[in-house]
Amino acid sequence: MSTATRECLSVAKEPTRASLAYLVSEYPGVSHTFILREIRRLRAMKCDIRVASINQCRRPATQLTEEERQEMAATYYVKSAGVTGALRAHWFILLSRPIAYLRGLVFALRLAGGDIKRLLFAIFYFVEAVMLGRWMERQGLHHVHVHFANPAAQVALIASRVFAVRYSLTVHGPDEFYDTQGHNLTEKIAGASFVCCISYFAISQLKLLSPPSEWSKFELTPLGVDPKVFAPCPFRFAPEPFEILCVGRLVAAKGQHILIEAIDRLVHKDFRVRLRLVGDGPERKPLELEVRRRGLSQHVIFEGSVNQDRIGEFYRRADVFVLASFAEGVPVVLMEAMAMEIPCVTTYVGGIPQLIQNEVDGLLVAPSDVNALTFAIERLVGDPALRIRLATAARERVFKHYNLGPNVSRLRAIFDTRLATQAVNMVTESARP
Repeated sequence: MSTATRECLSVAKEPTRASLAYLVSEYPGVSHTFILREIRRLRAMKCDIRVASINQCRRPATQLTEEERQEMAATYYVKSAGVTGALRAHWFILLSRPIAYLRGLVFALRLAGGDIKRLLFAIFYFVEAVMLGRWMERQGLHHVHVHFANPAAQVALIASRVFAVRYSLTVHGPDEFYDTQGHNLTEKIAGASFVCCISYFAISQLKLLSPPSEWSKFELTPLGVDPKVFAPCPFRFAPEPFEILCVGRLVAAKGQHILIEAIDRLVHKDFRVRLRLVGDGPERKPLELEVRRRGLSQHVIFEGSVNQDRIGEFYRRADVFVLASFAEGVPVVLMEAMAMEIPCVTTYVGGIPQLIQNEVDGLLVAPSDVNALTFAIERLVGDPALRIRLATAARERVFKHYNLGPNVSRLRAIFDTRLATQAVNMVTESARP
């Protein structure tokens, strides 16, 4: 038996302990708390996870939770390394591995095609890729995982062409599917060791973009919430006013303008309702103007961006949760509301129908159908028994399918299996003459 074969068998027999990097565009991010939860739960399962973030956290430390401050202190921030850090990493790799360095640069430029703007960004991504790869070498890491097939995934793809590192993705949708060529999504699928998908919707879109030979890379990895943290809130049979909650970025895709129109219709029907919009974004000013124009300032409250340590208070006072989105993956905010036994009204888009079954554990309406949205909310206002039935079933569904603990355990098992196979393949490849 050859030495290489013995090494392969040794790697395959040894119990695995997943050791990898996570690469994030901004960490910790206020709208992506699920990534922090996932990382900390994996560490609790004895995974060795180290985090690199392209951008520094934009919130001041005073606005962070204790967990977020701990994560921030332990994170490698690529851009914060500055010009000095970039020059050191590039000079070292250029001198020690000039062929690999030039190969990565050519690959990065080729991904940009002939577009001048994309060529400029390609250079930025290459700079960051070399810094990431050099950091991983110093950390003794050979695999990096990226949530979203976004520019951070582009950095990981380029790094894999310069260094002896592999990468994997978690694809959410739908943003990644709008400009697949601009995102180089086909190339990212081809270069990835495996691709986690949070829904069958995401898997279906990736299968559209790749040949069947790539489909074995796709793993279904639903997100989840902790039902102990998001415990049921008190039920109010006849609330005055009826509290409606929407949590999410204030962007066009979330359909908040449609929701405000539905509130306007309910108010004109003499329903005593109040909508709280938790979140911030570029649509805030247009939404505020719309509220004033309709005379709804007493019925629509803009709460702004809220940290996870305060979000619970908004859920606890809500009688219904509404998300009128035009496009979604599988929103974690819906899982949070469902776990807290808040009946949900949302739309038939993206992966939402995989999360909520209409008339079973929530109400689904067509996106942009303000008549259906208004009627769904009206039904829940006037029918406490329906609210109780949907809310109870919703929490049961979260327990069964979107429970953070079991779902992270599932992800951990995928990491263990895939990384062990990857290690054997790398040993085999290095042993070839």
